[in-house]
Amino acid sequence: MLGDGKHGKLWTGLIFLFCCSFVLSGRSQETSPLLPGSKPADIRADWKPWIGDYGSLKEPRVVLERDGHLFLSNQTKQWQLNEVSPGSFALPTSNEPDAPLVRFIRQPSGGLVLNTGKMSLDRLDYGIDAKDVARIKPVRPIEDLRKEALDTSPPIETDHFRKPELVELNPLDPTIHLDVRYATSNDFLGTPVYSQARAFLQRPAAEALLRIQQKLQPFGYGLLIHDAYRPWYVTKIFWEATPPEGKIFVADPAQGSRHNRGCAVDLTLYDLASGKPIEMPGAYDEMSPRSFPSYLGGTSLQRWHRDLLRRAMESEGD
Repeated sequence: MLGDGKHGKLWTGLIFLFCCSFVLSGRSQETSPLLPGSKPADIRADWKPWIGDYGSLKEPRVVLERDGHLFLSNQTKQWQLNEVSPGSFALPTSNEPDAPLVRFIRQPSGGLVLNTGKMSLDRLDYGIDAKDVARIKPVRPIEDLRKEALDTSPPIETDHFRKPELVELNPLDPTIHLDVRYATSNDFLGTPVYSQARAFLQRPAAEALLRIQQKLQPFGYGLLIHDAYRPWYVTKIFWEATPPEGKIFVADPAQGSRHNRGCAVDLTLYDLASGKPIEMPGAYDEMSPRSFPSYLGGTSLQRWHRDLLRRAMESEGD
């Protein structure tokens, strides 16, 4: 979604920016350097529900998987969790036989609690619904914001830009799949802002994307596009609809967005064999710590896929 916000953050491994003036790489199409090490095995299915952030957004406790083990982490330390029984884990430093266990407790409401004996921490859901879609509560009604945005002129830019040459992505290579969320209600606003599910980029960026698709295919992956060129009025809707604490993830319409210039793309990986999206540490449009490339949580396999996508995108310049 919003990868060109205040600090240019990476949106959970799903957003990468192509500047219109980038220099395309002339390196050989060698693909092995793209791999971020050996592909790890997926986490045990019964452990997957425990993965996540607990407590407060300011000082979360993160439960993650690494090398086949669960870890509990705060901002300074990590502790390996040794399974005692389903949903109960001991810390390696707990040498006393009656030392409290780390337990994951499912609440009647469906929420999850991490209990350490000394404290109980609720799992942070970051506004993710049952369909794994990130949501916010818009500050104002979207229809009001849409009308205002359409009645407002974008800022006048005086810099020198490449001559516009937007091309549609899907006809260039049908193996590049589309899931244009903003043409549906499965977006962070809960309502469509586009009338058509189509994606366009400036030609140099589109051609680079085709090369990236070709590099990923030998590994069994393809690109799934959520958004590309974005009209300025939509950027303004996003900015005005987002609460102050989320504005770090959205572009300020006063400066415009790389999306508005056809130079940014929101994407993820999909599995070529099944056609299903690849699971990443966080959800698309998620305004949370899980949207940063440095986020240490999730599973080894999720982080591996995130790093693979990032390496593939960076192999064509930035």
